[in-house]
Amino acid sequence: MTNAPEDAGRGPVDPPESDSTEEGTTTGSRPSDSSRKSKNDKQLPIWQEMALLLGIALILAIVIKAFFMQAFYIPSGSMNDTLVLNDRILVQKVSYWSGDPHRGDIVVFSDPGGWLNESEVRAATNPVTKGLELFGLYPTGGHLVKRVIGTGGDTVVCCDIEGRVTVNDVPLNEKSYLATGEKPSLIDFKVEVPQGFIWVQGDNRSNSADSRVHLGDPGGGFIPEGKVVGRVFMVVWPWGHARMTERPATFDSVASH
Repeated sequence: MTNAPEDAGRGPVDPPESDSTEEGTTTGSRPSDSSRKSKNDKQLPIWQEMALLLGIALILAIVIKAFFMQAFYIPSGSMNDTLVLNDRILVQKVSYWSGDPHRGDIVVFSDPGGWLNESEVRAATNPVTKGLELFGLYPTGGHLVKRVIGTGGDTVVCCDIEGRVTVNDVPLNEKSYLATGEKPSLIDFKVEVPQGFIWVQGDNRSNSADSRVHLGDPGGGFIPEGKVVGRVFMVVWPWGHARMTERPATFDSVASH
């Protein structure tokens, strides 16, 4: 009788464990590719995310101020009742990217020199307001707001036999925007607006130091188009005054020279 080998009668022997299985997955404690990737892609700390978002917001504010719109406030009653003292307004700049101011537009422009005194120039006085001013979020002074009556090449006269302002011999019906009880002008004048300039007047004519008042100044009361910041398109504060502003039909019949 022969002796049977020691493995005789035993069941099949299990193969040794493999280090890997199909599809590249691993067994045991070895990490997968996806788990290794998630560990490497760490999120920014919350303070860094907030700083990044704030930086993007400030950059957008600068771009918007420079190219699209800007906030201002009304420093006087010269535009009553269209715009009143301390109204907060938005000025849009897009309209003048490829064009010039139109008759009837309400525009904000930089002081051409000597039109404002110190009491009319509102300045940012602390770091917060100075920062807001930089980004166009704090409405400061140094600017004026008036309505465009004449543009380059126009002849503007006051007054005709009925006391009206005329532009290129066309009398203006200004009742839609003049302050209640106001006459078109208490100052007689006749001017020809140079090319590249505008002639402006307030809607509250007897209380507006506009182009008429500065006829004898250097520049003759005309505003260089380059001084124009943009067109007023909205009153945003106070809520009771909030509205869009529109160009009146007053000038539709005026032909350009």
